[in-house]
Amino acid sequence: MTTLQESAAAAASALSPAGPPLPAPVRRARRGTLRPGAPIRFGFLIGPGLILAAWVIGSAAGLIDPRFLSAPWQVVATTVELVESGRLQQNLLASVQRVALGLGFGVPIGVALAVVSGLSRVGEALIDGPIQLKRSIPSLALLPLLILWLGIGEGMKVTIIALGVMIPIYIHTHNGLRSIDSRYIELAETVSLSRVQFIRTVVLPGALPGFLLGMRFAVTISWLFLVVAELINSTAGIGYMMDLARTYGQTDIILVGLVLYGLLGLFSDAAVRLVERKALSWRKTLAD
Repeated sequence: MTTLQESAAAAASALSPAGPPLPAPVRRARRGTLRPGAPIRFGFLIGPGLILAAWVIGSAAGLIDPRFLSAPWQVVATTVELVESGRLQQNLLASVQRVALGLGFGVPIGVALAVVSGLSRVGEALIDGPIQLKRSIPSLALLPLLILWLGIGEGMKVTIIALGVMIPIYIHTHNGLRSIDSRYIELAETVSLSRVQFIRTVVLPGALPGFLLGMRFAVTISWLFLVVAELINSTAGIGYMMDLARTYGQTDIILVGLVLYGLLGLFSDAAVRLVERKALSWRKTLAD
């Protein structure tokens, strides 16, 4: 009787919806093992810090000839002298003003062109081709023409920076526009949004990730073009200070300018990245 009951129980188990017992599940990987890891506070300073450490060690050990690369402590002493004399503040202010004006003109123009080109096939036909043509021509190659048109004053310097800034803003904002999910466009048509409402509520938020990526390139490029612009008939600016130091063979002042350019670019990019994290906090990515 017991054998019959056992056979019936086994048959019922085999015919039940649950089926026969499954093998033990494979152990699930721990959450986060494939991610980059937790953010490192001020991690963007670690790389430059290692370069600075190598510079200090090489100079202290006599591995670096001071005639070609001044020691860090000499650069610091020169910086203090420039600050005390007021030269550094004056030149820094002139450079920051040029970059601010270049960004002030280049960013809105790049965004406006991207919006017109991204939302209209006619606009794309009229704008995208010339922009891509300009993209393939180095902005520095336009310097002789800009000098003929605008002279060698501040207008030329701001224009060359604005032209360099406009391209990455246009490219990445345009790409962000064209990457907007078509379902949002269909929803906007369903609720009968006007063109202005569509741009404000769908287009601009959707293009924001691309725009902020373009801003990271733009702020870096603005400092690169500033270097070249300030080497042409400038009477103030970091580039002018470096060019004057080259004339007199003052390597330490040249290094002060290079370090300053590097720090300005580094912290400008960090500022845009901070805005990006705040503005796109809703987006979950590999870095989160």
